[in-house]
This record gives sequence, structure tokens and C-alpha cells, in this order.
Amino acid sequence: MKINTDGVLLAAVATANMDSGRILDIGTGTGVIALMLAQRFPLAQVDAVEIDGVAAERAGLNFRSSDFSSRTTAHHTSIMDYESTHPYDLIVSNPPFFVNDLKNPEVRKGIARHADEQFFDGLLTKAAELLASDGVFWLILPVKQADWMLNSAASFNLFLRHQIDVCSDESKPVIRRILCLSPHLSSIKKETFYIYQSQGVYTDAYRSLLKDFFLAF
Repeated sequence: MKINTDGVLLAAVATANMDSGRILDIGTGTGVIALMLAQRFPLAQVDAVEIDGVAAERAGLNFRSSDFSSRTTAHHTSIMDYESTHPYDLIVSNPPFFVNDLKNPEVRKGIARHADEQFFDGLLTKAAELLASDGVFWLILPVKQADWMLNSAASFNLFLRHQIDVCSDESKPVIRRILCLSPHLSSIKKETFYIYQSQGVYTDAYRSLLKDFFLAF
């Protein structure tokens, strides 16, 4: 899977109350989000879980070839089977999101892009299980799936702390919703983020957010 806007946005905006600690990237693909988080949190240990064997192998190679090799680990497993002896201060996921939609005929891409409600229940279960008491869970989804997650999250003792609605530009509807969930009830921050200011021209906010990661910026 190629680097995509969803993943880099998630990796760039996710925050946590930590200087050092543990980070988990669920469904890391080839490891881009995990590497961005390792760059942003220079004292953190980053674990990355990926069910696809080819992608997990590539993520491991990318980690070993990076400046963050001592702090990044790829795990070839399903998140449902993943166990950890330590809790995580920050969990992130850019999960499959076409719930119950027509399956992609390319099997590996289908795994990366499709899921059902049972998958999301499992994702919430594992996030609640693996989070530290003051940890946060960040994820990015289309609006329909994000709203479904919000309606279900409280059943897993996870509550909305921060919501970012992502739009292509000011004239377009919301195309993605970034959520930050926490085990504790708190005030909720909501904002809107625009990628383009005009056709082919990125907003200053987008360029500023990603300037430390994209050579073009």
C-alpha cells in the first residue's frame, strides 16, 4: 500500500501526555505512521502490528534501515492475537474502513481496506485493554464509520476527547474524521482541518503540519 494522506495526517496530529513511553500502531502497513511517531516522540518505544506478512516484513526492513531502529519493532500478527506485558501511552490506527461494503478483488488490498462491525468491536476491545490509565487512542475514519465508532466506544469505556473533521477545502464536505478516545470523560475539543486552499495548492496549516516529514515542504 502506498503512503496515503490519511496515515500521515493521523501520525502528525496524534498527541499524548508523554515524553518517554510506549506507542502502538495498529495496522502499520509498511510502517510510515510508526516511523513518523518515532520521529515526533524521540524517547518512545514504538510497536507496530500488521496482519499482512509481506507488509510486516517491509515494515521491519524500513524500521531497521531508519534512524529509529533501536526503538521500533514490527509484529506480524492480528491485533486480536497481540498481547503485551506493558500498557501503551498512545495507540494509533488507520484501520480498514469499508464496513460491509463490496470486497476488493485483490485479497491483500482487501485485508487493508475492508472490515466489518466485529472488527471494530475487536479494535475497541484491544485498545481499551492495551491503553495505560492515562493513555489515548487516535484513529482516522470516514464520517459514517467514525460516527459508528463513537456510538460504540462508551460501551468499551472509551470517550471522545478530540475530534478533527478533515475536508479537501472549504467548499467540500467532511471526508475523514480523526478521533481521540480516552478512558476518562473530559471536555471535548472539535475543529476542522482543510487540506487545500485552492486546486492543487495546500493550505498553510497542511504544509506546517507536515513540513518535518515531506521534503517538498
